[in-house]
Amino acid sequence: MAIEIDVQYATDADGLPAPADFQCWAAAALGDREDAELAVRVVDREESRRLNAMYRGKDAPTNVLSFPADLPPGVELPLLGDIVICAPLVEEEAHGQNTTLMDHWAHLTVHGVLHLRGYDHLTDDEAAVMEALETRILTGLGCADPWRI
Repeated sequence: MAIEIDVQYATDADGLPAPADFQCWAAAALGDREDAELAVRVVDREESRRLNAMYRGKDAPTNVLSFPADLPPGVELPLLGDIVICAPLVEEEAHGQNTTLMDHWAHLTVHGVLHLRGYDHLTDDEAAVMEALETRILTGLGCADPWRI
C-alpha cells in the first residue's frame, strides 16, 4: 500500500504525534485501499475556529475537520483530501473523556480519514456504522474503545 501523508504542524503545542503515528492511524482507517494521499494539519484554536466558521458556519473551534478532495469527473487520483485537527481540543477532550492523549489523537485521525472515505454520522444509522468501524479500527491498533460507557 502506498499511503502518502503530508503532516503540517501549525501550533507549538506539546505532546504532538509524530508523522509516523499519523501514517499508522490513517493506514488502519484506509483498510484495503492500495493508494492514498492526504494531508493532516495540526492547528491551534484560532485556525480551527476560522475554518469551522468558514466551511461549517460555526464560530467556534472544533476537534477535527475533514475536507474531501473534489476531483473533476473522470479524474482518478489517489488524493483523498485534508484533515485539520485542533491540538488544544484534543488534549482537553482526552482529559475529559479519561482516555490517553495518543488514543484520542488516533481516534480523531481515524474519524477524519473515515469522513474522507465517505462515512458520516448525520443520522443515527450512519453514526452506528461509523462508530462501530472506529471501534474495530482503534481496538485493532491497541487503543481503547472511544465509545465505551
